[in-house]
Amino acid sequence: MRIVCLSAEAADICFRLGAEADVVAVSAFAPKEPAKPIVSGFSRGNTANIIRVGPELVITFSDVQAGLAEDLVRAGIPVLALNHFTVAGVADSIRLLGRVLGRAEDAEKLADTFLTRLRALTYYPAIRPRIYFEEWDQPMIAGIPWISEIIQMAGGDDIFAARSAKKSEQRVVEREEVMAANPQIILASWCGKPVEIGSICARKGFGAIDARSNS
Repeated sequence: MRIVCLSAEAADICFRLGAEADVVAVSAFAPKEPAKPIVSGFSRGNTANIIRVGPELVITFSDVQAGLAEDLVRAGIPVLALNHFTVAGVADSIRLLGRVLGRAEDAEKLADTFLTRLRALTYYPAIRPRIYFEEWDQPMIAGIPWISEIIQMAGGDDIFAARSAKKSEQRVVEREEVMAANPQIILASWCGKPVEIGSICARKGFGAIDARSNS
């Protein structure tokens, strides 16, 4: 099967399942090894570039790629749209890809290993640091549910845990909200572009929060 993975995790799962030969192209954020042709970004992609490699299946992720998935379907390309937002959902996606690839047994083992390693990291400190995770900068968007889950498992308190939701527009936060919560740690992984730490530190009022003063 000729597969195009338009999310980094889909490519990584395929590689870990030993299906690297089936993956003919990936997005720009996929693992660099094994090397595969890059045909798309994450939030943006050109259907012509994807179609050119002759995929029998394209794997997308989340509503961010919904438009691209629709364009591919209209072009007659089979699409598997993953939409996992929790830790359990990630494991389920591993199992689903395993069944699609004919590697169900390997996928079950990989999912179990994934969950076991996460459970091994679970930590219950006496004092839990306040953590702000930023998925996007303009507007500022907090992390999706699995991010919040992992922060809690690792011993931190996600300052926006109550706001974690599937849709990004439900996770938009204001600068003043972050300042009021006064996080001790800021984690950032912008979806589709490199994080600019300097621009986060330079935000008005951020110099007074604990995370900035402790950096």
